[in-house]
Amino acid sequence: MLYLIGLGLSYKSDITVRGLEAVRRCSRVYLEHYTSILMAASLEELQEFYGKEVILADRELVESGSDEILRDADSEDVAFLVVGDPFGATTHTDLVLRAKKAGIQVETIHNASVMNAVGACGLQLYNFGQTISMVFFTDSWKPDSWYNKVWENRKIGLHTLVLLDIKVKEQSIENMARGRLIYEPPRYMSISQCCEQLLEIEEKRQDQAYTPDTPVVAISRLGSPTQTLKAGTIRELANYDSGEPLHSLVILGRQCHELELEYLLQFTDDKDKFRTSVLQDQEFFKPAPWVPPHELAEED
Repeated sequence: MLYLIGLGLSYKSDITVRGLEAVRRCSRVYLEHYTSILMAASLEELQEFYGKEVILADRELVESGSDEILRDADSEDVAFLVVGDPFGATTHTDLVLRAKKAGIQVETIHNASVMNAVGACGLQLYNFGQTISMVFFTDSWKPDSWYNKVWENRKIGLHTLVLLDIKVKEQSIENMARGRLIYEPPRYMSISQCCEQLLEIEEKRQDQAYTPDTPVVAISRLGSPTQTLKAGTIRELANYDSGEPLHSLVILGRQCHELELEYLLQFTDDKDKFRTSVLQDQEFFKPAPWVPPHELAEED
Protein backbone atom coordinates (compact mmCIF):
# COMPACT_ATOMS: atom_id res chain seq x y z
CA MET A 1 0.00 0.00 0.00
CA LEU A 2 1.12 3.55 -0.73
CA TYR A 3 -0.18 5.99 1.86
CA LEU A 4 -0.48 9.66 0.99
CA ILE A 5 -0.68 11.39 4.35
CA GLY A 6 -1.39 15.05 5.04
CA LEU A 7 0.56 16.57 7.94
CA GLY A 8 -1.43 19.75 8.46
CA LEU A 9 0.18 23.17 8.61
CA SER A 10 2.60 23.51 11.48
CA TYR A 11 3.04 21.15 14.43
CA LYS A 12 4.37 17.59 14.44
CA SER A 13 1.13 16.64 16.24
CA ASP A 14 -1.09 18.11 13.49
CA ILE A 15 -1.03 14.73 11.77
CA THR A 16 -4.30 12.82 12.27
CA VAL A 17 -4.44 9.77 14.52
CA ARG A 18 -5.14 7.56 11.48
CA GLY A 19 -2.21 9.14 9.65
CA LEU A 20 0.16 8.53 12.57
CA GLU A 21 -0.93 4.90 12.86
CA ALA A 22 -0.25 4.42 9.15
CA VAL A 23 3.21 6.02 9.38
CA ARG A 24 4.22 3.77 12.25
CA ARG A 25 3.46 0.60 10.32
CA CYS A 26 5.25 1.65 7.12
CA SER A 27 8.63 0.26 6.13
CA ARG A 28 9.70 3.53 4.45
CA VAL A 29 8.54 7.08 5.10
CA TYR A 30 9.14 9.95 2.66
CA LEU A 31 8.52 13.63 3.36
CA GLU A 32 7.81 15.81 0.33
CA HIS A 33 10.11 18.77 0.79
CA TYR A 34 9.65 21.33 -1.96
CA THR A 35 6.05 22.58 -2.16
CA SER A 36 5.88 23.58 1.52
CA ILE A 37 7.52 23.20 4.93
CA LEU A 38 6.21 22.24 8.36
CA MET A 39 6.84 25.49 10.23
CA ALA A 40 6.96 24.33 13.86
CA ALA A 41 8.71 20.96 13.55
CA SER A 42 12.16 19.88 12.39
CA LEU A 43 13.00 16.64 10.61
CA GLU A 44 14.59 15.31 13.80
CA GLU A 45 11.46 16.09 15.82
CA LEU A 46 9.26 14.30 13.28
CA GLN A 47 11.48 11.22 13.34
CA GLU A 48 11.38 11.09 17.13
CA PHE A 49 7.59 11.57 17.17
CA TYR A 50 6.95 8.91 14.51
CA GLY A 51 9.62 6.51 15.77
CA LYS A 52 10.69 6.19 12.13
CA GLU A 53 13.43 7.41 9.83
CA VAL A 54 12.05 10.07 7.47
CA ILE A 55 13.55 10.44 3.99
CA LEU A 56 13.38 13.93 2.48
CA ALA A 57 11.90 13.81 -1.02
CA ASP A 58 12.94 16.77 -3.15
CA ARG A 59 11.41 17.73 -6.49
CA GLU A 60 13.89 15.60 -8.44
CA LEU A 61 13.08 12.46 -6.46
CA VAL A 62 9.30 12.92 -6.63
CA GLU A 63 9.06 13.90 -10.29
CA SER A 64 11.92 11.86 -11.77
CA GLY A 65 12.64 9.14 -9.22
CA SER A 66 9.14 8.03 -8.29
CA ASP A 67 10.13 4.40 -8.99
CA GLU A 68 12.28 4.52 -5.85
CA ILE A 69 9.37 5.82 -3.76
CA LEU A 70 7.06 3.13 -5.15
CA ARG A 71 9.65 0.34 -4.80
CA ASP A 72 8.06 -2.76 -3.18
CA ALA A 73 4.90 -0.78 -2.32
CA ASP A 74 2.89 -3.64 -3.83
CA SER A 75 4.08 -5.92 -1.02
CA GLU A 76 4.81 -3.53 1.88
CA ASP A 77 3.53 -0.23 3.22
CA VAL A 78 5.19 3.02 2.14
CA ALA A 79 4.22 6.50 3.38
CA PHE A 80 4.47 9.72 1.41
CA LEU A 81 3.99 12.68 3.74
CA VAL A 82 2.79 16.05 2.47
CA VAL A 83 2.62 19.30 4.44
CA GLY A 84 -1.01 20.43 4.35
CA ASP A 85 -3.20 18.07 2.34
CA PRO A 86 -1.85 15.44 -0.11
CA PHE A 87 -3.70 16.95 -3.07
CA GLY A 88 -2.59 20.53 -2.55
CA ALA A 89 -0.11 20.10 -5.42
CA THR A 90 -0.73 18.46 -8.79
CA THR A 91 2.58 16.57 -8.68
CA HIS A 92 1.06 14.30 -6.05
CA THR A 93 -1.81 13.26 -8.30
CA ASP A 94 0.85 12.17 -10.77
CA LEU A 95 2.41 9.93 -8.11
CA VAL A 96 -0.99 8.33 -7.48
CA LEU A 97 -1.47 7.65 -11.19
CA ARG A 98 1.98 6.05 -11.42
CA ALA A 99 1.20 3.85 -8.41
CA LYS A 100 -2.13 2.68 -9.82
CA LYS A 101 -0.53 1.99 -13.20
CA ALA A 102 1.93 -0.26 -11.36
CA GLY A 103 -0.92 -2.07 -9.63
CA ILE A 104 -0.16 -0.55 -6.21
CA GLN A 105 -3.05 0.21 -3.87
CA VAL A 106 -3.25 3.80 -2.66
CA GLU A 107 -4.89 5.23 0.45
CA THR A 108 -5.15 8.97 1.13
CA ILE A 109 -5.37 10.43 4.63
CA HIS A 110 -6.39 14.08 4.42
CA ASN A 111 -5.56 17.03 6.62
CA ALA A 112 -5.91 20.82 6.85
CA SER A 113 -4.23 22.93 4.17
CA VAL A 114 -3.95 26.58 3.26
CA MET A 115 -6.87 26.01 0.88
CA ASN A 116 -9.33 25.73 3.78
CA ALA A 117 -7.39 27.26 6.69
CA VAL A 118 -7.32 30.57 4.79
CA GLY A 119 -10.81 31.04 6.24
CA ALA A 120 -8.99 32.17 9.42
CA CYS A 121 -8.84 35.66 7.91
CA GLY A 122 -12.65 35.86 8.06
CA LEU A 123 -13.36 35.59 4.34
CA GLN A 124 -15.93 32.92 3.49
CA LEU A 125 -14.46 29.97 1.61
CA TYR A 126 -17.31 29.74 -0.89
CA ASN A 127 -16.55 33.32 -1.98
CA PHE A 128 -13.12 32.31 -3.33
CA GLY A 129 -12.39 31.82 -7.01
CA GLN A 130 -9.35 30.36 -8.75
CA THR A 131 -6.16 30.09 -6.70
CA ILE A 132 -2.93 31.38 -8.27
CA SER A 133 0.78 30.95 -7.55
CA MET A 134 3.21 33.87 -7.58
CA VAL A 135 6.75 32.82 -8.54
CA PHE A 136 9.98 34.71 -8.05
CA PHE A 137 10.61 37.02 -11.01
CA THR A 138 14.03 37.22 -12.66
CA ASP A 139 15.43 39.89 -14.95
CA SER A 140 14.44 37.83 -17.99
CA TRP A 141 11.44 35.83 -16.73
CA LYS A 142 8.31 37.52 -15.37
CA PRO A 143 5.40 35.18 -16.08
CA ASP A 144 1.94 36.76 -15.88
CA SER A 145 -0.44 34.00 -16.98
CA TRP A 146 -1.99 34.18 -13.50
CA TYR A 147 -3.19 37.72 -14.23
CA ASN A 148 -6.10 36.47 -16.34
CA LYS A 149 -7.29 34.25 -13.50
CA VAL A 150 -7.31 37.21 -11.11
CA TRP A 151 -9.29 39.19 -13.68
CA GLU A 152 -11.81 36.37 -14.10
CA ASN A 153 -12.26 36.11 -10.33
CA ARG A 154 -12.64 39.86 -9.99
CA LYS A 155 -15.22 40.08 -12.78
CA ILE A 156 -17.56 37.82 -10.85
CA GLY A 157 -16.69 39.33 -7.48
CA LEU A 158 -14.70 36.47 -5.96
CA HIS A 159 -11.63 36.55 -3.71
CA THR A 160 -8.29 35.27 -5.04
CA LEU A 161 -5.89 33.23 -2.92
CA VAL A 162 -2.27 33.88 -3.94
CA LEU A 163 0.27 31.22 -2.93
CA LEU A 164 3.77 32.63 -2.61
CA ASP A 165 6.79 30.89 -4.12
CA ILE A 166 9.33 28.91 -2.12
CA LYS A 167 12.67 27.66 -3.42
CA VAL A 168 14.12 24.63 -1.62
CA LYS A 169 17.09 22.72 -3.06
CA GLU A 170 16.99 24.64 -6.34
CA GLN A 171 19.90 25.04 -8.75
CA SER A 172 20.95 28.28 -10.41
CA ILE A 173 20.60 28.39 -14.20
CA GLU A 174 24.40 28.42 -14.52
CA ASN A 175 24.92 25.39 -12.30
CA MET A 176 22.07 23.56 -14.03
CA ALA A 177 23.60 24.29 -17.46
CA ARG A 178 27.02 23.06 -16.32
CA GLY A 179 25.59 19.97 -14.65
CA ARG A 180 26.91 20.97 -11.24
CA LEU A 181 24.90 19.63 -8.28
CA ILE A 182 25.22 22.87 -6.34
CA TYR A 183 22.04 24.13 -4.75
CA GLU A 184 20.95 27.64 -3.85
CA PRO A 185 20.05 28.54 -0.24
CA PRO A 186 16.31 28.21 0.52
CA ARG A 187 14.23 31.29 -0.37
CA TYR A 188 10.69 32.19 0.62
CA MET A 189 8.74 34.99 -1.04
CA SER A 190 7.63 37.81 1.26
CA ILE A 191 4.32 39.66 1.18
CA SER A 192 6.05 42.87 0.09
CA GLN A 193 7.75 41.16 -2.88
CA CYS A 194 4.47 39.58 -3.95
CA CYS A 195 2.71 42.96 -3.86
CA GLU A 196 5.55 44.61 -5.77
CA GLN A 197 5.24 41.97 -8.49
CA LEU A 198 1.46 42.41 -8.61
CA LEU A 199 1.95 46.16 -9.15
CA GLU A 200 4.64 45.57 -11.78
CA ILE A 201 2.39 43.30 -13.85
CA GLU A 202 -0.61 45.63 -13.55
CA GLU A 203 1.55 48.49 -14.80
CA LYS A 204 2.58 46.31 -17.74
CA ARG A 205 -0.89 44.94 -18.58
CA GLN A 206 -2.99 48.05 -17.83
CA ASP A 207 -6.22 46.01 -17.80
CA GLN A 208 -7.05 46.96 -14.19
CA ALA A 209 -7.71 43.47 -12.90
CA TYR A 210 -6.78 45.26 -9.68
CA THR A 211 -5.30 48.62 -8.75
CA PRO A 212 -2.70 49.78 -6.21
CA ASP A 213 -5.65 50.61 -3.94
CA THR A 214 -7.28 47.18 -4.15
CA PRO A 215 -7.69 45.71 -0.64
CA VAL A 216 -5.75 42.56 0.21
CA VAL A 217 -5.04 40.42 3.27
CA ALA A 218 -1.57 39.13 4.14
CA ILE A 219 -1.54 35.75 5.90
CA SER A 220 1.74 34.80 7.55
CA ARG A 221 2.68 31.48 9.17
CA LEU A 222 -0.87 30.16 8.95
CA GLY A 223 -1.61 27.59 11.64
CA SER A 224 1.64 28.23 13.53
CA PRO A 225 2.17 29.77 16.99
CA THR A 226 3.14 33.08 15.32
CA GLN A 227 0.26 33.29 12.83
CA THR A 228 -0.24 36.91 11.76
CA LEU A 229 -2.82 38.61 9.52
CA LYS A 230 -2.60 42.09 8.04
CA ALA A 231 -5.22 43.90 5.95
CA GLY A 232 -4.45 46.86 3.69
CA THR A 233 -4.13 47.84 0.06
CA ILE A 234 -1.64 46.32 -2.37
CA ARG A 235 0.30 49.60 -2.32
CA GLU A 236 0.45 49.59 1.51
CA LEU A 237 1.50 45.95 1.86
CA ALA A 238 4.25 46.43 -0.71
CA ASN A 239 6.07 48.03 2.25
CA TYR A 240 4.96 45.53 4.89
CA ASP A 241 7.52 43.48 6.82
CA SER A 242 5.78 40.12 7.06
CA GLY A 243 8.53 38.39 9.05
CA GLU A 244 9.43 34.72 8.84
CA PRO A 245 7.80 32.44 6.21
CA LEU A 246 5.45 30.98 5.08
CA HIS A 247 3.16 33.60 3.54
CA SER A 248 0.10 33.85 1.33
CA LEU A 249 -2.08 36.72 0.16
CA VAL A 250 -5.77 37.19 -0.59
CA ILE A 251 -6.98 39.75 -3.14
CA LEU A 252 -10.49 40.73 -2.10
CA GLY A 253 -13.36 40.34 -4.53
CA ARG A 254 -16.21 42.76 -5.07
CA GLN A 255 -18.61 40.50 -3.18
CA CYS A 256 -17.13 41.21 0.23
CA HIS A 257 -19.94 40.69 2.73
CA GLU A 258 -20.34 43.15 5.59
CA LEU A 259 -19.58 40.37 8.09
CA GLU A 260 -16.35 39.55 6.23
CA LEU A 261 -15.37 43.22 6.28
CA GLU A 262 -16.07 43.55 10.00
CA TYR A 263 -13.81 40.57 10.68
CA LEU A 264 -11.00 42.00 8.52
CA LEU A 265 -11.04 45.34 10.33
CA GLN A 266 -9.30 43.82 13.34
CA PHE A 267 -6.22 43.25 11.16
CA THR A 268 -5.74 46.81 9.89
CA ASP A 269 -4.22 49.91 11.47
CA ASP A 270 -6.75 52.38 10.05
CA LYS A 271 -10.22 50.85 10.08
CA ASP A 272 -11.95 53.80 8.40
CA LYS A 273 -9.40 53.92 5.59
CA PHE A 274 -9.61 50.18 4.94
CA ARG A 275 -13.40 50.22 4.93
CA THR A 276 -13.30 53.08 2.40
CA SER A 277 -10.83 51.14 0.23
CA VAL A 278 -13.15 48.11 0.19
CA LEU A 279 -16.22 50.17 -0.70
CA GLN A 280 -14.39 52.09 -3.44
CA ASP A 281 -13.05 48.84 -4.87
CA GLN A 282 -16.51 47.31 -4.90
CA GLU A 283 -17.84 50.35 -6.74
CA PHE A 284 -14.95 50.31 -9.22
CA PHE A 285 -15.56 46.68 -10.17
CA LYS A 286 -19.34 46.83 -10.10
CA PRO A 287 -20.71 45.34 -13.34
CA ALA A 288 -22.52 47.64 -15.76
CA PRO A 289 -26.33 47.54 -15.44
CA TRP A 290 -28.05 45.04 -17.71
CA VAL A 291 -29.76 46.53 -20.75
CA PRO A 292 -32.41 44.50 -22.64
CA PRO A 293 -31.27 43.54 -26.16
CA HIS A 294 -34.16 45.38 -27.85
CA GLU A 295 -33.10 48.66 -26.21
CA LEU A 296 -29.55 48.21 -27.48
CA ALA A 297 -30.98 47.61 -30.98
CA GLU A 298 -33.04 50.80 -30.77
CA GLU A 299 -29.94 52.80 -29.79
CA ASP A 300 -28.05 51.45 -32.79
